[in-house]
Amino acid sequence: MSKITVDIQKAAQALSENGLVGIPTETVYGLAANGLVQSAVQKIFKAKERPSFDPLILHSTKSKIFQWAKEVPAKAKLLADEFWPGPLTLVLPKSDVVPFETTSGLDTVGLRVPNHPLTLELLDLLEFPLAAPSANPFGYISPTSAQHVVQQLGDRVDYVLDGGLCKVGIESTIVGFENGRAVIYRLGGLTQEMIEDVIGTVMVQTNLSSNPKASGMLSVHYAPKKPLFLVTDYSDVQDDSATAYMLFGERLNVSRERQFFLSEEGNFYEAASKLYALMRKLDDSKYNRIVVKKLPEESLGSAINDRLVRASVK
Repeated sequence: MSKITVDIQKAAQALSENGLVGIPTETVYGLAANGLVQSAVQKIFKAKERPSFDPLILHSTKSKIFQWAKEVPAKAKLLADEFWPGPLTLVLPKSDVVPFETTSGLDTVGLRVPNHPLTLELLDLLEFPLAAPSANPFGYISPTSAQHVVQQLGDRVDYVLDGGLCKVGIESTIVGFENGRAVIYRLGGLTQEMIEDVIGTVMVQTNLSSNPKASGMLSVHYAPKKPLFLVTDYSDVQDDSATAYMLFGERLNVSRERQFFLSEEGNFYEAASKLYALMRKLDDSKYNRIVVKKLPEESLGSAINDRLVRASVK
């Protein structure tokens, strides 16, 4: 089994030898390898059983991250200054040293500075960036604890750095630039309003894609093994004792043991931080199906709904 540790020296050594290490971030745990070495990057795709057309994101410190981009638009610099370290990924023209294995053949690369003290300390030791998609089998629920990584990937990983539970709980917001305009490719831990407060109006292009421009755009993703049904009203549900409910701020007239709360108070940030852990809990439960109502399209509700759409039964 993978070794859970807080020893960043061990992690740095393994990464320098082109190994795989689970790393904590404020969003979810990542499966990290040297993002500039083709063979190391290929280990990520193999361990996750991830399709080669789904691009990876490079992680580094704020002082080093832009060296892996060919050019950095002024709006990208404004966002970096405001939100890094934090749940923001910027898609920029890639440097020639970044292999196409990392970008899935694209001329652009996703760049991020994660906001977790243990991982920032690790990144500061390294001269190379870490390619680090979520540390789970492809398409399954993203991990928000070191234990989740071990349960899913086992001995495919050399070490897992234990940084506790992820505070944000959903992936980073991904922003790219097309013809000088900012585009949100994936909703995440930063809201559209937060982005627009810094750089003005942005387009949102989070459509379900089989040819993604960035990570997290595929139509089926973040999904439990049990069927998850996303509804607009609970009255549409044919209830039975095998149904579990994920709830946001409201209670139902069903047995209490089948009601599981993302947030009893209707707090979007609490709901985001609990989303994946609760999906895992219900996936391992005695219930046969999961039902959840779409959240209001405000604050982080839009990003949570995006995950639920991709995780739900079509």
